[in-house]
Amino acid sequence: MPRASAASAAQTAQNVLGAATELFASFGFNEVSVDDVAEASGVTRGAVYHHFRSKQGLFREVAARLQSTVASAVVESAEKVEGDASDQFRAGAHAFLDAITTGAAVRILLVDAPSVIGWQEWRRLDEANSVTHLRESLAEVGVPAELLGAATAQLSGAMNEAALWVAQHADPAGARRQAHTVLDRLIANVLQLGQSAEL
Repeated sequence: MPRASAASAAQTAQNVLGAATELFASFGFNEVSVDDVAEASGVTRGAVYHHFRSKQGLFREVAARLQSTVASAVVESAEKVEGDASDQFRAGAHAFLDAITTGAAVRILLVDAPSVIGWQEWRRLDEANSVTHLRESLAEVGVPAELLGAATAQLSGAMNEAALWVAQHADPAGARRQAHTVLDRLIANVLQLGQSAEL
């Protein structure tokens, strides 16, 4: 394929993903049709199917991109901290909670994704993104290797449940503040695992 055509096709795919993200976030998977996405992105229905094969395939790509965006927010926040590994871990955990409970991530990742793409695929996407960074951070703060898997699973589960609670709360801003307060307590306890291993 000529370079110009490849670049054009890539741009079309990005336009479709952008339009689909906005529509799925605003109306939910069930209320959005492929025709809606095609119209919003200025392409034909056939072009959407050419790039993503199905509405579910399109949604999966949207979810994967959002998972990557959330993970990037975690890494960026952690890297901005000039403290030690514990400070970076704390910043990353709080960034995850904020990133996944704001914008398009709320409805797409927390509400629709588990049922649209299934729990196994949702967990695979989470594992490939934020969970990987969480495990690495836990190792860096000294959580023993024999407890690393359990600590990662339990803290990840707690943060995902907190995010869903925030997303469904009547006062999301207030709920987010409460979730951050509790997350600080959880982090303090997790850090003790690393400190105990050093003794």
